[in-house]
This record gives sequence, structure tokens and C-alpha cells, in this order.
Amino acid sequence: MKTNVYDEGHALGAPKPTRSGKPAPQKAKAPARSRLAEWLVIAALLVLSAIPLAGGAFRLKQLTGGAEITPANARFFASPLPVELHIVSASLFAILGAFQFASSFRQRRPGWHRAAGRLLVLCGLLVGFSGLWMTLFYAHPVGDGDFLSALRLLFGSAMIVSICLSLAAIRSGNVKKHRAWMMRGYAIGLAAGTQALILMAGEMVAGKPSEFSRAMLMGAAWMINLAVAEWVIRKRPARPSRTRSVVSSLQ
Repeated sequence: MKTNVYDEGHALGAPKPTRSGKPAPQKAKAPARSRLAEWLVIAALLVLSAIPLAGGAFRLKQLTGGAEITPANARFFASPLPVELHIVSASLFAILGAFQFASSFRQRRPGWHRAAGRLLVLCGLLVGFSGLWMTLFYAHPVGDGDFLSALRLLFGSAMIVSICLSLAAIRSGNVKKHRAWMMRGYAIGLAAGTQALILMAGEMVAGKPSEFSRAMLMGAAWMINLAVAEWVIRKRPARPSRTRSVVSSLQ
């Protein structure tokens, strides 16, 4: 038996026509899945940030609560301002940066995105410069050495440069480049969480690492984060953006 046009369309999954003869619109499931994926990414980034944030909160409690001064923390009590700035700015950088990955949230709250972006740039620069200061002027803790200090100087400088390039890109109207450089800077700043996981896994497998092994594991964490960021940057499709309004808000 032959099927009519309606039967064929219905069999192929086409939308049923309305009384006017026009096909009824189907509810798009892709945007819902996209929003779910975005919030899963945000949740994963916040979980990754939880370990260094907890460590930073503990350090602030020590500094403000009159904890006992030991060889491990004496450098912080001798000069507390750099580490306090580093902890507070890194916490804001990690949390605010995670929510910048939700494009649907950015589109609904463009004012929030711009305000958070300005604060994110400031916090990122504070993280980078305070990290460089501590590397140069604090005494090396036990287990650290010149190689790890060199890596910290390298990646700390790379973080500052990435954020500056991101700011220059958005002021010139290049939103795509702005997002790419900001993502690289965020990846470097978030490496503290990856480092904690890698050091924990390495110690479980091979025991307490040597000074050189510890530096290599820390460096690997920075490289892993940057590799993931580059993969996301190259995988993400280009989207039309309201460049003029974004740029004018930053000038």
C-alpha cells in the first residue's frame, strides 16, 4: 500500500503540519545540552580550584590567628602582604574565571560579564606579580629548588603576558583573540589544583618525589592545563559577537 506525503514525512521524523499547513516548530534540544555542558565545565573548574582555595584559607587563618611560627611558614610571617594578596586574588580569579565559560550566562548578563572581566584581569595580574615576588624574595621551602623557581618565574611571567595580551585584544575589538589569551592565562593560574592532584598521584605511585621530580611534576601540571586550553581554543567554533558594545564598555 502506498503512503501519502504526510505518512512519509511522519515516518522520517519530520514535524507534523499544523492546521494552516505549516510544519510545527520543534523544540531545540541542543541549547539545553549546551547549557548543561557549560555548567558541568564550571563545576569541574570549581572542584579543581577547591584544593588550593582550601590551602589558601588555611594559610590566611594561620597568619591572622597567631599560629606558631615554624621553619615552614616563617617566610610568610616575616612578609605576609604578598602571600595574602596572592591568596585572595587567586581565589577570586579561580571562581570568577570559571563562570566566564558559561556563554549563555554571559549573553543573559552582559553587564556582569564586563564587570567580572575587569576584576578578573586585576586579580590575574595580582596573582602573577605576587607569585613572582614570592619566588624571588621568599626563602625556598624544603623540597623546592632553583629549577622549580625558574619554572615559577617562567609560567608566572607567561600568565601576566597572556592577560595583558587579552586586554589589548579586547580593546582593539578582537574578541576571539581576547578569549583565547584569557583562557591561557586562566589555565596557568588554575594549575595549582592540577599540581596538587599530580603530586598526590605521584607520591602514591612512586613515593615522596625528589626535588627534581617535584619540579618536573609541577611543570607537567602547567603544561597539561595549557594543552587543554589550546585544545578548547582550537575546537571552539567562531561565534558572532557584539564587538562594538564590548569594546566601548572597556574604553
